[in-house]
Amino acid sequence: MEMNFSMIKARIAEDPDPNDRRRAPRLPIALDAKMRELGADGAEARVLNISETGFMAESDGRFEVGSRVWLMLPGRDRASALVKWTAGDKLGAEFAEPISVEGILRS
Repeated sequence: MEMNFSMIKARIAEDPDPNDRRRAPRLPIALDAKMRELGADGAEARVLNISETGFMAESDGRFEVGSRVWLMLPGRDRASALVKWTAGDKLGAEFAEPISVEGILRS
């Protein structure tokens, strides 16, 4: 059978995942930061994506699901967040108060 390119259909955009419970879109980013649990020493972290309501990071520090952490980004005030999940050296957290992503992108 001869293939005609007009017969090929491509899927350009994926349908939104109905299981995605995020309240704000995440922006991919690679930003060095520090994280620390309330009352503990800090650990180096790399923020992999961020939104007004949360972030994903990788860190050598060990953080438990349900723990409160401070995320300290360069040139910004620290932001309080609740760890929602962990997987190896990665974690996802929800900010206690929404932050301005615009300010982070300008940093």
